[in-house]
Amino acid sequence: MKNGFFRGHGLGNDYVVMDPRELSFKLTSKNVERICDRHWGLGSDGILAPAPAKKADFGLRIFNPDGSEAEKSGNGLRIFARYLHATGKTKKKHFTVDTKGGSVTIDLHIDRHGDASSVTVEMGLATFKPAALPCALAVDELVRQPIHAAGRSFIFTGVSVGNPHCVIFRPSGESWTREELLSLGPALEHHELFPKRTNVQLAVPTGSNEISILIWERGAGETQASGSSSCAAASAAVKLGLVKSPVAVHMPGGTLKIDVARDFRLTMKGPVAEVGRGTLSPSFVRSLR
Repeated sequence: MKNGFFRGHGLGNDYVVMDPRELSFKLTSKNVERICDRHWGLGSDGILAPAPAKKADFGLRIFNPDGSEAEKSGNGLRIFARYLHATGKTKKKHFTVDTKGGSVTIDLHIDRHGDASSVTVEMGLATFKPAALPCALAVDELVRQPIHAAGRSFIFTGVSVGNPHCVIFRPSGESWTREELLSLGPALEHHELFPKRTNVQLAVPTGSNEISILIWERGAGETQASGSSSCAAASAAVKLGLVKSPVAVHMPGGTLKIDVARDFRLTMKGPVAEVGRGTLSPSFVRSLR
């Protein structure tokens, strides 16, 4: 379908899939930003673009709504998996996908309607090394490090799950407000410790196997849910001894289950929904050329 799109969401974190081979314009950063604009375009938390694969069954590029490119997205991968199945691009229930943040393994769970309504993704290894984030701190690990942002001081845990994350915990029984997220999110994303910016999770342990998080995504801002953020926060909570695996990660959009292995290999399982398919109007396409 020329200039077509597939829209889906994972717990309210929505993406549009657009195949560059079927577009009459290029997915430049400016065009991505215009398409993702919720007032002047389709509106989306990002664009998923099928790409050539080097060592996997499929390849994927992930664009943030500000036009920048992300290394990995857990919700994006689940949406991409559903797209592949729903559009007949694959009949497999088990396959691999190359991303800039590494190759992942995907398993589809087909419901009674024949839809891949739930997807399990082997997200790779979590690491706490500065070189993987990258981070300006020259220390062996970023498990507990001080940071000052928006006029306040915190202790953060730096995690990479193929893309960088800054996780800040409050003690069990306390909570974070949305106002704090909107203040701390952009300040931490653009903090000098993170030369390439970072994703942010404000977290609280809520049980022996569960945590609650608010999410500020690099290049996207506040989101209702995030697969990679869930993986990062869960691995940080296990690393700090706050919870045990498997970890239920509660977000405004819903809950994901994250299994954190002893070597910090991560497995994420969660729902995914298709919202619709369509084509961009000729007049909008002309504005993108």
